[in-house]
Amino acid sequence: MPHTFDEAYYHRFYGDPRTRAASPAEQQRQARFIATYLRYLQVPVERILDVGCGLGRLLRQLEKAFPRAECMGVEVSSYLCDTYGWQCGDAQTYSDERPFDLVICSDVLGYLNKSDCARAVRNLSRLSRAALYLNVLTTEDLDICDPQHTDMNQKLRPVAWYRNHIDRHFVSVGGGLFMKKPLEYPVWHIERG
Repeated sequence: MPHTFDEAYYHRFYGDPRTRAASPAEQQRQARFIATYLRYLQVPVERILDVGCGLGRLLRQLEKAFPRAECMGVEVSSYLCDTYGWQCGDAQTYSDERPFDLVICSDVLGYLNKSDCARAVRNLSRLSRAALYLNVLTTEDLDICDPQHTDMNQKLRPVAWYRNHIDRHFVSVGGGLFMKKPLEYPVWHIERG
């Protein structure tokens, strides 16, 4: 049965402080990390895409970090598209004429079956010119995630499955940040995942 990304889902995992997966303060720290690391690598960020942007908290924080950047949010949830004005689309098929310097895809891939997930990773590579920030729940995370604050109705796969697909297109530089292959920016080998 397909997952319903409706008002109740977003209230539980994003709105209600007792059950939300991440607080606005956590997403602010996430954005600071991403922006600081990309500045450290001297990656110019003029276009940002958040695929599965949810309420847009991370995207809004990145807008503050990169005030001159064009920022776009894409969502599969018609509820969020109607409420926040996001573009309707999904990680597997969304396209744009120009690549983005930074693509965000947080807590999306776990809702896709294996073939759609593999298609999504390939598409994220096409959408990204330089960097991808990716977050997904894996089987190895079950012992550290809080089931009260985590949607456990995701398709759990091992880290190795994801890395097999992601490593074809990107180099991990830590903290969920990946740089597009071939590397245009100097990243010490010790810093790579």
